Parts: sequence; structure tokens; C-alpha cells
Amino acid sequence: MTTFTIQDVSRRSGLSEPTLRYYEDVGLIGPIARDERSGHRRYRTEDVSEIEILACLRAVGVGIEDMRTYQANRSRGREAAAEQRDLLLRHAERVEAEIAAQQARLVYLREKAALWDARDRGDAAAEEAAWQRIMEAVVGLELL
Repeated sequence: MTTFTIQDVSRRSGLSEPTLRYYEDVGLIGPIARDERSGHRRYRTEDVSEIEILACLRAVGVGIEDMRTYQANRSRGREAAAEQRDLLLRHAERVEAEIAAQQARLVYLREKAALWDARDRGDAAAEEAAWQRIMEAVVGLELL
């Protein structure tokens, strides 16, 4: 049977060693077998597969409790398919909102740069137009 060290799993999954230990402590993975002589963790291929799934969920911003739910639903199989779908779609909506917020920030920054470009060129008409676009962009930032 092939086993992997915590360093191997960390490199493979992108999760730090402390994160792997934490996931084991909180019950997301494991318990992980230990080498009888050294006491070091020895991950099985199945453990690594589970950890890679968790790494992907973490990468998209899924929290610990939703990771637990996801794992529990996976073990239930088809009967939990609707719950899995809903959990993932909830996170997709959150990501979409984050993207929209970032796009609004990007528009604001570009319009501010356009304002300063117009000032640098001494173009009063372009500066006024940039101000108008900045005011529209501020609304997108949801500050006012």
C-alpha cells in the first residue's frame, strides 16, 4: 500500500502542513494512520483524494462547516444530490457577488486614472466627462 508523508500531501494539495493537521483535529480528515516507529502521519491514497477535494473547496472560499456538510452529503450519495447542488450554488452566488464588487472597483480605478490623465493633458472637457463617469462608478461601489 502506498502512503504519503505530510510534506508530500502538502505539496500535492497546496494545503500547508498546519492546515492538514488542523483539518485532522477538527475531523474533516482522518484520523490519519501513524508510522509505528516514528509516529509520523502516513496518508493513504484515499486520504489524499479527500484532501484534494477539500483543497478545491477551500480555494473557492467554502468554510469548514460547509466542507463538513459537503463531505456528509458525498457519503450519502444520490439522495443528497439536491443538497450538494444547493450548497455549491450558494457559494457560486457568493463568488458572483464578489466578482461584481471587484468589477465595480476596477471601473472606479480606471475612471479615476482617466481623470488624472485628462488633468495631465490639460483637457478640461475630458476631465469633466471623467468626473461624470466617476460619479456613476461610485454608485457601483455602493458607498452612497
